[in-house]
Order: sequence, then C-alpha cells, then structure tokens
Amino acid sequence: VQLVESGGGLAQPGGSLRLSCAASGFTFSRYTMAWFRQAPGKERDFVATLTWGGGGTTYYADSVKGRFTISRDNTKNTLYLQISSLKPEDTALYYCAKDSLPFRTRPLFDTSQYDYWGQGTQVTVSS
Repeated sequence: VQLVESGGGLAQPGGSLRLSCAASGFTFSRYTMAWFRQAPGKERDFVATLTWGGGGTTYYADSVKGRFTISRDNTKNTLYLQISSLKPEDTALYYCAKDSLPFRTRPLFDTSQYDYWGQGTQVTVSS
C-alpha cells in the first residue's frame, strides 16, 4: 500500500489549493478515505472523510465545513481535497489516510481507525 500526497504549497489568505493523494497497492474503491492535518506542536486532527464506492458520503470537521471539499476518482485511484477561503490557521501538514477495513459506511474520525498514511503535503497560508 502506498499513499502519495501532492499539491500543497504557499497560499495567501483567501486563496485556494487542490491537494491530491495517489493510492496504490489496494482496491481503492472499496475503502473509505480521509484527510487529516497536523500543525506544529499539535495533534493530528480530522479534516474530511469520504466513504467507499462511486458516490460516497462526505463528512467534514466544523472548522473546514463550507470551505473544503473532499472527492475521489476511483478510475484514477486518487483522493482530492479542494481547499478554499484559506485562513492562516489552515497551515499544517496534510495527510491522506486509508480505512483499515473495506466497505465501512460510517464516518471515521479517529486516527486509530486508519492503517496507512501518506507522507504529507505542507500547506502554508501567509500573506
């Protein structure tokens, strides 16, 4: 299993970025996937999750609701996070994660429920 994030960078407040997570080594469409983030000196926090399958159900942390959009392309084995209306407090290392079990439909908000993680992509919001 491999998860590789990309798309991070430096953005101004109010700006946008699109993060990608390329997945390999497992049947991507069968697993709920998620994004977490970790700011310096803080714990890794839940950002968004999208349940398995072609449609899937999305769930967001309150702090990003209305600004971030999680999506997936099962034909490309890729998870996305569109982040808009960026704020300085969005500065963090963003990780994608794979559910430890296939076909789960309930939202998973805890890091312990995910078994594989990418290396992270840095998002810095600053003017």
